[in-house]
Amino acid sequence: MKNKDDLCLIVMDNCKELGLKVNKEIKKLKKTEENYLVPIEIARFNDGEGKVSILETIRNKDVYILSDTHNYSITYNMYGITHNMSPDEHFQDIKRVISAIMGHAKSIRVVMPFLYASRQHKRKARESLDCALALQELKNLGISGIVTFDAHDPNVQNAIPTLPFDNFFSTNDMLKAFLKKENLILENTLVISPDTGAMDRARFLADILRVDVGMFYKRRDISKVVNGQNPIVAHEYLGKDVKGKNIIIVDDMLASGGSMIEVACELKKRGTAKIFFFTTFALFTTGCEKFDKAYQENCFDAIYSTNLTYIPEEIINKPWMNVADCSEYLAKIIDSLNKGTSITSLIKDNSAITSYKKEKNLFK
Repeated sequence: MKNKDDLCLIVMDNCKELGLKVNKEIKKLKKTEENYLVPIEIARFNDGEGKVSILETIRNKDVYILSDTHNYSITYNMYGITHNMSPDEHFQDIKRVISAIMGHAKSIRVVMPFLYASRQHKRKARESLDCALALQELKNLGISGIVTFDAHDPNVQNAIPTLPFDNFFSTNDMLKAFLKKENLILENTLVISPDTGAMDRARFLADILRVDVGMFYKRRDISKVVNGQNPIVAHEYLGKDVKGKNIIIVDDMLASGGSMIEVACELKKRGTAKIFFFTTFALFTTGCEKFDKAYQENCFDAIYSTNLTYIPEEIINKPWMNVADCSEYLAKIIDSLNKGTSITSLIKDNSAITSYKKEKNLFK
């Protein structure tokens, strides 16, 4: 068992709010007022090059580097122009931190809730294999493991078969927020996957809720390529009748959101009652106007997501947006890894539905 004082948390600029909450929760778990945050300085030269300095000793420490590589609100000046940082630049800063540690730490784990380059997880023809290469880069720099959430394809860990790759799900925290706010009869609920790729996530949530699952698949025009992919011709549904049902549409990330809204509209045509989106990472890459419009047209009722990635304040304050706080969960993960105790119960946590059923006296 490790000493409780050997843990330290390095929080990148792109993850400060979450990092402060995680530090607070770790202090509660360890029943101490000790601060686990280690200050760092990330400097930028006028040509865009950067460097990282660790401002406190980390010798013989168990280091956890927390970074949100998809925070697009971080800016710096380059050649006199304000520049928004990209995921590539955030990832480069992670490598700079590891380099600055210079092998003095006892161990280093990189905590990337949104796994960098996770959508480029497999190769089709002459494509780059960014996620696998990034994981191998981190391994070669000497890290002790990766902590992530809802990896787009967990099989990418095969790129680093000898390195711990801990993939967690925020389902329980989203369910806590959902069950507290929505007054639904679970027996009248279906979980729907918007495509074949999200089916495992949909089944996972359906198993927790003990409800049925359905799936849409995207029928594409393979004779055309638009914006790098074959355009969707139609969304076809496979599953039970959805008429009068409450629907939870599940996916790992919400980027532009076009596909999820299209699926919701298709379900509404089939006579569903309420529709909710569950997504671990709400990116809103093209803004929220289409969601405002879809909400006004009664295409969906609410979105449930997490604070594991950056969401602008204007979107958080939307009437349809609900953000679950995962800081306590992440603190428990870091605390368990630091102590060297089992994380199985954290991976399979379904306390939200258990508490809900106990409260509603739904146990048979």
